[in-house]
Amino acid sequence: MPSIHPRRALGRLPRLLVISGPIAAGKSTLAVEVTRRLRERGLSVALVDLDAIAEMALPTLPDWAWAHRIHAETVGAWLRTGIDMVVDEGTSTPGEIRQVLDHVPEGTAVFHVVLHAEYERALARAQADPSRGISKDPEFLRRAYDGFEAVAHLLPADLRLDVESETPERLADAVLAAIDA
Repeated sequence: MPSIHPRRALGRLPRLLVISGPIAAGKSTLAVEVTRRLRERGLSVALVDLDAIAEMALPTLPDWAWAHRIHAETVGAWLRTGIDMVVDEGTSTPGEIRQVLDHVPEGTAVFHVVLHAEYERALARAQADPSRGISKDPEFLRRAYDGFEAVAHLLPADLRLDVESETPERLADAVLAAIDA
């Protein structure tokens, strides 16, 4: 495999890709697919998943604010390594975005993707996923969706995607095309 100089390979690509959206909207699926494709290009990519950070302490995690703080610190730490790109999956409120950006080194190019999904279809996805816990509960998920929709317009967004309109592969195509543009 030919050696790729990271800065030349990136060109104008952002160093941080933030994927936000409500619970069960496909953030993880999209993040994994985009990460896989970027790695196929020869880039070094760290995928920082909020749920994976939280799982380190579950079921005894005393406060999700701790997981959010450690997630933000981890994103920043990876960016300071010189890795080609960090994919941040899981920040979904303006406050969470600010917390991550507070840990991003100055001058880092950031690209924001915001996913939108239908509550009913997200509930079906959540209930079909045996690894999910409380997000399977219709009332919990409804509150989470209402909360996300109330702040979604405040999220920075270079690209907004309706996850119900395309396959995860096509959504990944759209993200890569946008960050390559």
